[in-house]
Amino acid sequence: MTRGSILLVDDEPKIRQALTEALRDEGHTVTATGDPHEALRLVGERPFDLLVVDNLMPALSGLELIREVVGNAAGGTDHPQILMMTAHATVESAIEAMKLGALDYLQKPFEIDEFLVVARRAIEHGRLRTHHDYLITERDEQFDHYGIVGTSRAIQEVARVARLVAQSRSTVLVTGETGTGKELVARAIHNWSAQRDMPLVRVNCAALPETLIESELFGHVRGAFTGAVTNKKGRFALADGGTILLDEIGVIAPSVQAKLLRVLQEREFEPLGSERTVQVDVRVIAATNRDLRQLAADGRFQEDLYYRLNVIPIAMPPLRDRREDIPLLVEHFIRRHAVRAGKRIDGISPDAMASFVDGQWPGNVRELENTVERAVVLARSTIIQVADVTLVGSPSAAPTSLPSLNLKQNLEWTERETLRRSLDASRGIKKDAAELMGLSQRAMSYYLHKHRIEGIDE
Repeated sequence: MTRGSILLVDDEPKIRQALTEALRDEGHTVTATGDPHEALRLVGERPFDLLVVDNLMPALSGLELIREVVGNAAGGTDHPQILMMTAHATVESAIEAMKLGALDYLQKPFEIDEFLVVARRAIEHGRLRTHHDYLITERDEQFDHYGIVGTSRAIQEVARVARLVAQSRSTVLVTGETGTGKELVARAIHNWSAQRDMPLVRVNCAALPETLIESELFGHVRGAFTGAVTNKKGRFALADGGTILLDEIGVIAPSVQAKLLRVLQEREFEPLGSERTVQVDVRVIAATNRDLRQLAADGRFQEDLYYRLNVIPIAMPPLRDRREDIPLLVEHFIRRHAVRAGKRIDGISPDAMASFVDGQWPGNVRELENTVERAVVLARSTIIQVADVTLVGSPSAAPTSLPSLNLKQNLEWTERETLRRSLDASRGIKKDAAELMGLSQRAMSYYLHKHRIEGIDE
């Protein structure tokens, strides 16, 4: 059953109490008032799924209240679904209520069950409208640089190169720190290309065990190894005709590097355990936060493979080098997460915006988005204030002194807090938190186990 937050406005106490109890029995959250001016204040302070309003009230009529609520919403904010009720129904008032934005109209006296059905339907309609608005927002973002937000010279150059590369089938190497948006650029290249209707297959190389990555990339035949009970297509075969994104390419094993080099050179491979050669027509986009050139110089990455991948290099700038984009990114993420959270957020205060612009953002755009999402969810009004913004790792977020004078306890507290803040900045994803802290995944697993902290395996 769909449940929602309801504002009930009726100047008759007995009716107001009866409807409130019935709605609460259905699981709805109800705020009831007999004062339409109080109702206007409440609507301005926090979002409601449904406004149920009586028409004839001494201070302000229901029609006038609806007109005020909808008029305020015309300034860029959303308004709740509206249900009008009155004991003095006329065709004219019903038509006027519908024109103003009421979804439905009930004439007193009515059955409580009928009222509950109408209220439930109105809340469901509002949820569908919110979902529709979110999909429209996502669509508009896709057709506007596919989510690449910013006016800085650095990010505009990335978008320019990505558009040009999209017209070819050249291999692309996207480099940059964790959280700079490497996958976003890969998706933009695919979506701008002539192969946009073909598959875009993403492979997180760091998340695949070394023993399975060859099978995941190239597939296997039945009996190729213990547990291979059926034939399986690899990611390259699934991406045939489209694009494959090899994320964290720097971690793949040397044996897989050799096979990957052949795919780039010959556009063919053999599934694991098979003698049959598979031909593929696929664009390869590789992404990494590691220095592949240095890895090649150290003998940990095949030099030929590096040059094959680095046909078109795109370097994603860290957020510290494009601070002029932070206000645009903040506003972009506020709109996105306000819709997702179903909250009314009209904007952000200058002080709060300044705290974002002055932040360090070691986790780059990903950390910035996490912080904006947290501020949207925790905001106590329709304007995000500086008190709503928690900058993980900032001086204001850290205690002024360690909680104990015992050296061992202090070290353990520091480890634990660093782990928690890194996970918070990485949406709980252990791999990203490890990269943020400069740890190997094995070391990250050790510290998480030591302090009994849970993370997410992406």
